[in-house]
Amino acid sequence: MTYIVNDSCIACKYTDCVEVCPVDCFYEGENMLVIHPDECIDCGVCEPECPADAIRPDTEPDMEKWVEFNRKYSEMWPVIITKKDPLPTAEEMDGKEGKMELFSENPGEGG
Repeated sequence: MTYIVNDSCIACKYTDCVEVCPVDCFYEGENMLVIHPDECIDCGVCEPECPADAIRPDTEPDMEKWVEFNRKYSEMWPVIITKKDPLPTAEEMDGKEGKMELFSENPGEGG
């Protein structure tokens, strides 16, 4: 089992999760985070920290696409281990549907 980040993170990018991760398996894109599924140790401490409810276990239905999505971008983006301010759109976008159209493949700064 692993945890993944889904599209609920897009345009919010809360980083509360990175502070509690004991293995530093979060990676930062321009407008969301992902978890490297091979580095995640399945401890689950990050899941309750996410205000957008974007972190889910891969055992939930239809999570295979998110495991591959997280794997792909965690291999392209820099690791993030330090909490940062959420995106300015976070409150407005939290809970919105259809956020994949806003997704950016660009890397974040990491750190």
